[in-house]
Amino acid sequence: MQSIGGDIHRFSVFTIGMSPFMISGILVQIVMACRDSDARARISPGKVRRITVGLTLVITILQALIRVQQLVFTVDENRILMTQIVVVMEMVTGVMFILWLSDRNAKYGIGGRTTLILVNILDGIMSTVIGHNLSSLAVPLAVSAVVMIVILIMENAEKRIPVQRISIHNIYADKNYMAVKLNPVGVMPVMFSTALFMLPQLIVVLLEYFFPNHKGIQWWQENLSLLKVPGIAVYIVCICLLTIVFSMIMISPKDITEQFLKSGDSLVNIHAGRDTRRYLRGVMGRISFCSALVMSACVGIPLLLQTGGNIDSELMMLPSSMMMLTGLWCNIDREIGAVRNYDSYRPIF
Repeated sequence: MQSIGGDIHRFSVFTIGMSPFMISGILVQIVMACRDSDARARISPGKVRRITVGLTLVITILQALIRVQQLVFTVDENRILMTQIVVVMEMVTGVMFILWLSDRNAKYGIGGRTTLILVNILDGIMSTVIGHNLSSLAVPLAVSAVVMIVILIMENAEKRIPVQRISIHNIYADKNYMAVKLNPVGVMPVMFSTALFMLPQLIVVLLEYFFPNHKGIQWWQENLSLLKVPGIAVYIVCICLLTIVFSMIMISPKDITEQFLKSGDSLVNIHAGRDTRRYLRGVMGRISFCSALVMSACVGIPLLLQTGGNIDSELMMLPSSMMMLTGLWCNIDREIGAVRNYDSYRPIF
């Protein structure tokens, strides 16, 4: 949440940050993925964009109303309501301005809204590192280096599934394949894991309200945090679930199978239709499960080291930040390479 939650330490027009737009974008993608291809084809990109912006506005207003309750106003009683309305409007304006900046960068720059997240992560890393001596940073930096190497391998390795294209009848016919990255959805699950982790915490708080003297609920309320082993276990489960669900949604075996049926292409030695979908589900299930285990290990090991006193609690999320930084930079590097290759072409006439 520190990567997408905005100015969490200081209250300003950027207090909410990019979280409403990212959450609305994910929700719209999930809804679109649950619909069949014909239904998605009838919805224009402009309409999807308007729905996303409208949902962003609703989420922003709700978050602004929650944040404004945390402020202390030094105005007269009869002016508090109007002041709160003005503050909510300022927070909404900040989110819309960030959204506008993201659109400008997507049109004229590199990385879209990823660039703003990247800067936010860098700022968080610098704020975390400053103020700690080298001895306290030794273990977190060593773990971060290992995590960065692992993510680099996962981001740049891929499984290649041979594809038979009916439109290719030359020497390149045997070199066609469908590439599936070993880390299909990148570092997105780590970004949203904190938000999902808040759900069981909220459930425990509600149960404690209705059953105030229940020992089991009190135990979970005390241990459901990233400073305790049970809380870390629940957090790891959240990362695993998000990785597998996002992978199966973003790279849908059903959609790929339908595309093959429409184009006439097929996987080599795999029958079209049901067999292809079953095969792709198995491949995506194994890849997403392995990705979930690797991501969970990269995030969970520093948290467990913190419980043993090997890492300062203020530095326990440093490896996760370095993981997100590495994953986002890999995507930006690919985009830079694509732009460079595109600009290398020259007109014939």
